[in-house]
Amino acid sequence: MRKLLFSVVILSMILSACNSSGVEVMSRYGNEINDFEVTDENGETFTREDMEGKVWILDFIFTNCATVCPPMTSNMTQVVNELESKGIEDYGILSFTVDPETDTPEVMTDYLSQYNVPEGTEWKLLNGYDYDFIRQFAEKNFKTIVAPPPEGSNQVTHGISFYLIDQNGKILKDYSGVDTGDTSFQLDEIVSDVETLVEEGPQ
Repeated sequence: MRKLLFSVVILSMILSACNSSGVEVMSRYGNEINDFEVTDENGETFTREDMEGKVWILDFIFTNCATVCPPMTSNMTQVVNELESKGIEDYGILSFTVDPETDTPEVMTDYLSQYNVPEGTEWKLLNGYDYDFIRQFAEKNFKTIVAPPPEGSNQVTHGISFYLIDQNGKILKDYSGVDTGDTSFQLDEIVSDVETLVEEGPQ
């Protein structure tokens, strides 16, 4: 019995060492993002492999959004400004459009230019796919919905979360990207988590 208990303790220590990150992983995540190949705001290919070695914050938006996307993008800009003020490097932002027919690279670049994003920030505005891709990509990787607009509307239904992804492409947790009746935008927590992951380096 003592040998069994000793083995359990040793195994627990090993598992703890393998999950030594200072950022707690939410139980519904811990999965790595599936392979993908899309296009960024410069018309250049961006793939899952291009994420390696950096911490990323990811969201789903579209430029014609009349409700949550403007405050989400404003809040993401706050995150970037805080990280830049702290001198944090080796991170980036990924914004996938949920309206790929409308949001060309030019349209998305013009949209982001309306916000106070520090020069040199790696903020990828991603397209180069169809609606079926983004619906499945969001659901399979992030457990979130992307649904077509109701008849007579151009407003796509999508989630409002920001997702934290580590240097190995693993999804760790989500945060509310905008204030709602039940949740609030968590600026300090997001910045702290990104800073922690960058300082720790790849696990």
